[in-house]
Amino acid sequence: MTTDDISGTGLLVARLSRGGQRLKQADRTHPWVLDTAVVVLVFLIFCLPELLHGGVDDGDGPRRFRLAFTQLPVAGMLALQAGLVLPLLWRRRKPVTAFGVIAAVFVVQWLLGAALRADVALFVALYSLALHGRLRQLPWACAAMAGAMVLVAVRASPAVSVWDALFFLLSTATAALALGLVVRVRRAQLAGLRDRAAQLEIERDQRSRLATATERTRVAREMHDIVGHNLSVIITLADAGAYATDIAPERGKEALELIGDTGRQALGELRRVLGVLREATDGPSGGPELSPQPGIADIGALCANVRAAGLEVVYRTSGDMDTLDGGVQLTVYRIVQEALTNTLKHAVADTRVHLAILVEDARLTVRVQDSGPAAPLGPPNEEGHGLVGMRERAALYGGAVSAGPAGGGGWSVEAVLDLTPQGGAG
Repeated sequence: MTTDDISGTGLLVARLSRGGQRLKQADRTHPWVLDTAVVVLVFLIFCLPELLHGGVDDGDGPRRFRLAFTQLPVAGMLALQAGLVLPLLWRRRKPVTAFGVIAAVFVVQWLLGAALRADVALFVALYSLALHGRLRQLPWACAAMAGAMVLVAVRASPAVSVWDALFFLLSTATAALALGLVVRVRRAQLAGLRDRAAQLEIERDQRSRLATATERTRVAREMHDIVGHNLSVIITLADAGAYATDIAPERGKEALELIGDTGRQALGELRRVLGVLREATDGPSGGPELSPQPGIADIGALCANVRAAGLEVVYRTSGDMDTLDGGVQLTVYRIVQEALTNTLKHAVADTRVHLAILVEDARLTVRVQDSGPAAPLGPPNEEGHGLVGMRERAALYGGAVSAGPAGGGGWSVEAVLDLTPQGGAG
């Protein structure tokens, strides 16, 4: 097969598919049109020839056919044809009723000994019942169909063998029933596929919304940590600089310089966080110019800023810090940053902070204890956003955060992270 043949076949299939979709849409909009078309088609093919020629046999067939079947007048023939064909108008809406009426007229017709080409309506009704009706109604419909076929075979016995007639009639009925069931199963499969596709689309949209919400939460947490800590340091330095201006101007100048350094550091971190949200930048690389995420090595500079704000910070570490991955180091940095920020907010004169980071086997512990007032991190009976953020970060590594008044006075925060591979963030 050539490429032109393949492309021509594909074009034909596409046109047929579009035509089928248009027909389905038209049928849903005007369902009576298709049912009426079926009735008209059956009448033109099977009923009109009988009305024109006076019956199944036109007088030129074998003599045994003319003797076996009763010749009906035109009025009687037209009445039976109407009883067989018109119920097809309801074959999809009320398939059981349509089949029952057609079967009754069919039995009456053969009890009279008449043979009509319009009897094909009974097979159409059986097909429609298998396609549109309830499955539990099929057994009695099949029994009624079998009885009707036996009646036809017996009445036609003078013209054809009973067994031959039964074989032909039951085979035709079985074909109509099987075709209806096959089309029904196929439609059910297509409906299931459409429902599955719609469900997958819904799940995809939900995953997208969840991913967006997760990213917003992450960015909000980063913004809270960056802005909250640096603003606390800046406010403390500004208050200290204003107090020192009249007493020691050089200390006020030093405070202003520290405020500038802290502000620039905060601005740089904000640019880094917000840079990942922009789709394009003016930089030559086509992406945001990002600085590395802070880690444990940056905690010393963090403590220096807090000391400049007036707190005494004692910082120590124990264990191998260099083997920790970047995610764990960022989590530790943010937890320490938030704890020191809260201490700075509630600090009093001569407040001392003891900060310890300990790595023992597959466990990392962060302890931050100050000698200030044993004040909660937020309003009574309500956790602040900072403590919630710390717990969310620790939970990423199977850890937990506890905070409360220390035994010897002041406030204590302790975070424990699980460093085993299965407990790490993916």
